[in-house]
Amino acid sequence: MVVDDDPEIVNLVHIYLTNDGYNVIPVYNGNEALSVISHHRVDLVILDIMMPDIDGMEVCRKIRKDNVVPIIMLSAKTEDMDKIQGLMTGADDYMIKPFNPMELLARMKSLLRRFHLFTQQDGDNSSHKDDVVQINDLKINKDYHEVTYRDSLIDLTAKEFDILYLLANHPGKVYSAEDIFNLVWNEPNPSNNTVMAHISNLREKMERAAGYKMIKTVWGVGYKIDQ
Repeated sequence: MVVDDDPEIVNLVHIYLTNDGYNVIPVYNGNEALSVISHHRVDLVILDIMMPDIDGMEVCRKIRKDNVVPIIMLSAKTEDMDKIQGLMTGADDYMIKPFNPMELLARMKSLLRRFHLFTQQDGDNSSHKDDVVQINDLKINKDYHEVTYRDSLIDLTAKEFDILYLLANHPGKVYSAEDIFNLVWNEPNPSNNTVMAHISNLREKMERAAGYKMIKTVWGVGYKIDQ
């Protein structure tokens, strides 16, 4: 789903995505976006921030209440805090306008590939044990892309899940922000602000569920989860 009140941008993205074999749902305002995602299966959302009725930040918040679909935000705002705010609301990636459509397509493919990797069910029950990480009352099921604490489900974005799985799969090991960016985003030019925004959001959700700080900061080094 491509959401933007500028028809030229929607048309541009539509052309590039359909030429690459994707089915695209063009949407021109926030209310329509929320209606579409509640009635259709959507695999990824490309979401503009500045829209007249409901802005992209609010649309993202509403989607995140019950949906883990990957979200890429588009914005003409270039300040780091604008980017951090977008990521804090639940977006998985953030691109600044004007953008290169080929870069958008590449980022989209990376998100979809990672999301489908965690959600696919290959029917091989013998592998499920290896894809479940458990630390005390926390259970992370990679196959089903589910995180539970004492059997209560915790809703995470695709990137938040990837970060949590990385840390929990290596309890006690400290990962720097650069390490996390390289391993989770699989891209050059690491952005510590991007990682910090996702860690902050993830930590808040985990603390709300567990009642204590599960993700610990090792000052000047990075982040870890203890066994």
